[in-house]
Amino acid sequence: MPARTTAPTATAPDSSRVPEEAVTPLIRGVAVLEALTAAGGTMSPSALERATGLARSTVDRIVATLARMEYVRLDGRDAVLTPRVMELGNAYLAALRLPALLGSRADALADELDESVSLAVADRDGIRFIHQATRRRAMSLSFRIGDLLPAERTAPGPLFATEWTEADWTRWRTRRSTDPRDHTFPAVPPAPAPPTRPEEDDKDFVRRTERAAADGWCLDDQLIEPGLVAVSAPVRDPRTGRLACVANVVSHTSRHTAAGLRDTLLPRLRRAVTAMEEDLRGAPSTEPGPPPAGLATWTSASKQELGREFIESLARGLTVLTAFGEGRAALTLTEVAKATGLARATARRALITYEHLNLVTHDAADRTFALSPRVLSLGFPPLAGTPLPRLAEPHLRTLTDRIQETTCLAALTETGDEIQYTARVTARHVMRVDIRVGTRIPATTDTAVGRVLLANQDHALADEELEEGVRTLAVPLHDRTGHTVAALTTSTHTARRTPQDCLDTLLPALTTTAAHLETDLHTASRFTPVPLT
Repeated sequence: MPARTTAPTATAPDSSRVPEEAVTPLIRGVAVLEALTAAGGTMSPSALERATGLARSTVDRIVATLARMEYVRLDGRDAVLTPRVMELGNAYLAALRLPALLGSRADALADELDESVSLAVADRDGIRFIHQATRRRAMSLSFRIGDLLPAERTAPGPLFATEWTEADWTRWRTRRSTDPRDHTFPAVPPAPAPPTRPEEDDKDFVRRTERAAADGWCLDDQLIEPGLVAVSAPVRDPRTGRLACVANVVSHTSRHTAAGLRDTLLPRLRRAVTAMEEDLRGAPSTEPGPPPAGLATWTSASKQELGREFIESLARGLTVLTAFGEGRAALTLTEVAKATGLARATARRALITYEHLNLVTHDAADRTFALSPRVLSLGFPPLAGTPLPRLAEPHLRTLTDRIQETTCLAALTETGDEIQYTARVTARHVMRVDIRVGTRIPATTDTAVGRVLLANQDHALADEELEEGVRTLAVPLHDRTGHTVAALTTSTHTARRTPQDCLDTLLPALTTTAAHLETDLHTASRFTPVPLT
């Protein structure tokens, strides 16, 4: 029998009837990923059991499989989402192309207006963010790429609703009647207590949609929560004239009223939208990048190694999502099977399952499949915008356990004249190097960290330069462009390790850890900025 899921989701399948060819372990695995996402990325097995309605033994096997895929890690008894799971959302965003084509326009508009700007797409009767340019303020936005909001409580929602079919309106009314307070939307606070005449509340959204159709823009006057106001304008696909996405400017009533947004910021928003549509019109076609390789072989090997604890059908099903990407937005069954190395029958059953779960859409005319925005619900929001020190912490713990020395992450400050230590894991020694998180030292090449950050050396060993009796080794950490953005470092006492021992024993461990952390950084930063501190 298919999994009974109670994890919060506003885009559940239209019917409880599961296709006969659907892959039950894949349905259950998706339920676990969505439950982890809704909970902020961390849950105990017992909490997952309650959230999904699955048996504890099933939860344990799913978590073990996801851990093998490096989509989760085990922290004590808790399952924790890892940056590797973001490759699923990255596949959707790369295939969509809109963040890559329009993101810089949104960023420039945010700089011009000094307000937060986002891009959103329709996800059935909700909206989902695909790009965020957020301003740093004491009162700042907590929305993240991948977050799902109810259409009726947003400025983009009425614009998308102008293209709804009668079936879409029926689905929306059904959801409103079963969840009037929006408990299935964990990214927003609960809606106010439902009115005594809910039909009047529904009519208000219909009126806002009609007004948006007439005006070509829409306001949100504190619909999400008091003080939050927004104005949106549609970005249309020049080929079809339909909505490609919606650009949204968000502010606070301490800076703008809703009417003020309309009068002062809407003209500049519309100019930016015009430029975005020109960018779409002139965008060249993209050549498909290399698909993932060897996944089917890897899942078979993992099954042989782990036995019953590894759910091969779940792992193979998840690899199907990674077949899509830039230049591979719409794929036939044959193309999916070829990209993943899976048998056609296996790929077909996975696609049938995803279509049932609204993670994939099927175009019967040209027999192609495409990812839907709901793929972003598989772990993306809790990890979007995670600072580098938090990405580094589990890697530092593993490294410290391996070498039994205190390890740190360090980066240049914004001014570039100081080095700041941003993360640390201490080893168990009576005598240890005590450099605390937040410590700053002058940015010079007189230290190992300084030589790595400023002189771009592939490693640096400082022998009693930081302090008498202390040896420090550092290696660089590179971003997606190859630029050095931080340093991974460890320090030891001269009585414990010779300089040659540092190079022979510590350097390979640091280099391996840096490579693993770079993989996480590159995955996490593909479509969302990763703060360095």
